[in-house]
Amino acid sequence: MNRPTPRHRHEFPHFQPITTRWSDNDVYGHVNNVTYQSYFDSIVNRYLINANVLNIESGAVIGLVVETGCHYFSSIAFPDDIEAAFKVAHLGNSSVRYEIGIFKQGEALCAAHGHIVHVYVDRQSRRPVSLPSALREALEILTQPRNA
Repeated sequence: MNRPTPRHRHEFPHFQPITTRWSDNDVYGHVNNVTYQSYFDSIVNRYLINANVLNIESGAVIGLVVETGCHYFSSIAFPDDIEAAFKVAHLGNSSVRYEIGIFKQGEALCAAHGHIVHVYVDRQSRRPVSLPSALREALEILTQPRNA
C-alpha cells in the first residue's frame, strides 16, 4: 500500500477560511480528528448553499454521506488560522466524490486531506436521483485544479 502524502494547494480550485475554536482542541493539544469531518461538511455545504444549488430546509434533492476518510500529516490547533480547500474528484449520475485539504493559512502543503462521497437523493423517498443540472454545473467548475 502506498503511503499517502500531503496535497499541494494548487490541486484545489476552491478555498474557504475556517476559524478554529477553543473546543476544537482535544486533551492532546491539537484539533481532534472528528472535527476535521465537520470542516469537510462545512466547506462542501457552504459552497453548495452559496451557489444556490442546496436548500437545506426544503430542497427536493439532498446529499447523503455514504463514505468519508482522512489522512493526517501535521497538527493544527486553536488558535491557528486555517483554510479548507476542495475539489470534485468524481462526478457521477447521482454521486459526487469531494476531496478536501485542510491547510494552515499560507502553507503550501495540507495538514490533512480526505474525502466525502455524497449520493444525491429525493428528500422524501431517500432514493437516488440524477444530479439536477444546476448542481452539476456548479460542481463541474470544481473538477479542475487552480492555476499553479
